[in-house]
Amino acid sequence: MKNITQNPGYFQFTLFADYGRLRYLFFMLSLLIYITIISANMVIIITILLEKSLHQPMFIFICCLSVNSLYGSAGFFPRFLVDLLSDTHFISRTSCFIQIYVIYTYASCEFTILGVMAYDRFVAICQPLHYHTKMTIRKAVFLWGVAVVYPICTLTYAIALTSELPICENKLDRIFCANRAVVNNSCGDSTHGDIVGYFIIFSTVFIPLFFVLYSYLRILVECKRGSAELRGKALQTCLPHLVTFVTYSFSLFIEMAIAKYDTNTINPVISAILSLEYLMVPSINNPLIYGLKLPQIRTAIVRRYKIRTKILLLRRQRLS
Repeated sequence: MKNITQNPGYFQFTLFADYGRLRYLFFMLSLLIYITIISANMVIIITILLEKSLHQPMFIFICCLSVNSLYGSAGFFPRFLVDLLSDTHFISRTSCFIQIYVIYTYASCEFTILGVMAYDRFVAICQPLHYHTKMTIRKAVFLWGVAVVYPICTLTYAIALTSELPICENKLDRIFCANRAVVNNSCGDSTHGDIVGYFIIFSTVFIPLFFVLYSYLRILVECKRGSAELRGKALQTCLPHLVTFVTYSFSLFIEMAIAKYDTNTINPVISAILSLEYLMVPSINNPLIYGLKLPQIRTAIVRRYKIRTKILLLRRQRLS
């Protein structure tokens, strides 16, 4: 029987344990990962913005992925780092819903942007003569806008519904605020919110998923019919996107499974690791995959690094 005062002003994360001095090690590792995420994604963003040869639809979408990774990481890491060093793990009701909003919009936008990128690759490989007509910079920006605005609007409504539910428990078996965990603590009827949530999952996860699978099936058929040069181009530009998509899909579906089932039946350490994997791996994976695999970005990064190194050496020589 739920006996805690209705609508408490705070929630308590219960997955954090007292690790003693090990928490300082966990803090340093997490801080290193966060700094790596910021640095790697900023390199991709700055390179694409400054390099005129990269002002193309495909690279604009890659830049959007990096911006989204920074956005999602900012919604998780600062609070997580504080909790690692804290003896108490309470979060205000308002801060909890803000974190839910940031993490969920990040997750949904990641999938919709990847779906738009699949369309870009489909047109580039299967309709190369019409690519520059169908995929202009203006259309790329428009598609990016749709991929971002739709999840933001739908999730704003869904989270607003959750925020109106009466809450009778304040313990969350997570390391960050999750919508399902909050709903499970409510003592009101969540049917409307559940229906809206399933619709959002279908429209922002499964529709992009089916579209990506359809696009790559068409690309595979086109490659079988085409020349070795076409297959080489498809492998070079589509493989990074496919690796990113598979990695993120795997991470997201694990997180959805954790949110769906009772976390009390899962080892707390395993539950925490899987949640961290969902938030950390894609944000690190995206810039590394695109920065190392795509020659255009890799060449631009190396060239700018060499120019900067030469400038620094010249300054040192003048000073000496």
